Amino acid sequence: MRDFVFHNPTKIVFGEGKVEQIGEEIKNLGLKKVLFLYGRGSIKRNGVYDAVTESLKRNGIDWVEVSGVKPNPVLSKVHEAIETARKESVEGVLAVGGGSVIDSAKTIAAGFYYDGDIWDAFTGKHKVERSLPIFVVLTISATGSEMNGGAVITNEKTSQKYSFWSFTSYPKVSVIDPTIQFSLPREQTVYGGVDAIVHVLEYYFDGSKERILMDRIMESIVKTIMESVEILVDDPRNYVARSNLAWAATLALNGLTSTGSFGGDWSSHVIEHSLSALYDIPHGAGLAIITPAWMQYVMEEDRDKFSRFAREIFKKDKAEEGIEAFKNWLKSVGAPVSLKDAGIPEDDIEKIAQNAAMRAPFGKLKKLYKKDILEILSLAR
Repeated sequence: MRDFVFHNPTKIVFGEGKVEQIGEEIKNLGLKKVLFLYGRGSIKRNGVYDAVTESLKRNGIDWVEVSGVKPNPVLSKVHEAIETARKESVEGVLAVGGGSVIDSAKTIAAGFYYDGDIWDAFTGKHKVERSLPIFVVLTISATGSEMNGGAVITNEKTSQKYSFWSFTSYPKVSVIDPTIQFSLPREQTVYGGVDAIVHVLEYYFDGSKERILMDRIMESIVKTIMESVEILVDDPRNYVARSNLAWAATLALNGLTSTGSFGGDWSSHVIEHSLSALYDIPHGAGLAIITPAWMQYVMEEDRDKFSRFAREIFKKDKAEEGIEAFKNWLKSVGAPVSLKDAGIPEDDIEKIAQNAAMRAPFGKLKKLYKKDILEILSLAR
C-alpha cells in the first residue's frame, strides 16, 4: 500500500427531508446571494425547486437562476453562467442536480475569478487555485461530484470532453436526500449505478498491490450498488436501496477508494468521454460499452486481480468468467454493452479512436495508444 494523504473537506447532510436545510448551511458561512444552477426543469416537477427556494427565503439568501444545464454539460452554458455570476455579484454557487450541474457549478465557481477562458483549466494551461464557495442539493447519484474536487465539461466546438481537479472545487456542503430520487427514470438510476461502479473499478484495476482493506471496501461498494440497482429497477421508491445506492456512489469517488493506490487507471473514462462528446450518449451507458472491452483487453496485465474480481463479486473461478458475468449483469439491468446497442456505427471506430488518442498515452495498468484504443473499440463493437 502506497503512502497517502486523505483530506475531504465537504460536509454531507444525508437523509429524508434534509433539502430544507440548504439555506441554513449557506447562511452559516456568511453568504447572502448565490447563483442557483439547475438542469432542464425536473426539479420544478418533483418539488425540489420549491423546497430549495423556500429554504433560501427563510434564511435570507438572495439568488439568481441559471437553468438548462444538459447531461454531458457544455462549455457554452458555463460561459453564460460565469457572465451572469459576475454581473449579479454572487458570493457562491448552489448546484441543484446531478453530476452535470455540479461539474458546471465547479467550473463556473473557478471561472468567476479567472480573466481568461476557464477551458484553460481543462487543457492544463491554468491551475485553479481560487473558486467561489459551492453548495449542492444532489438529485442523481452517479458521479460522486458532490464530494470531490473534479469536474468534467464538453467543449462542443472541439468535441473534447476533458476534466480538471482543484482542492478549491470541493463543495462546502452537499445535501443528499434519497427520497428526491424516487422519481428518476429507470435508465438514469441504472446509468448512475454503472458510473459509480466504474469509478471504483478505475482504482481497483490500476495495478496497486497489497491494498487488502481497500480491496474489500471497494468490492463491498460494487456489490452494494449492484444489489441496490437490481431492486430499484423494479421498486424505484425503495428507500433502503435508494439510500444505500446514494451513499455508495458518493464513497466511490470521494477519495476513499484512491487511498494507497497509483491514482486510478481511468482508461475506460477517457475512451468513453469520446463517445459522449461525439454522440451525446449518457456517460453511464458509454461506460457500460467500454469497460468490459477494456477489461478483456488488459486482463493479462493483472490476471490475479481480475480473478479476484470474478471470485468476490460473481463467485466465478476465472478472470474471463468474471468479465462475462459483469457484462451479463449490465445487460440484465438494461445497459448497452456494445457500440451497436447504442446505435454507433462500426465504421466510426476510427473517428472515436482518433478523438480519444488526443489524450494518449493514458492508463496505469497498461499504457494505451491509438492502436490499443482501436482494439478496445473493436472488442466493444
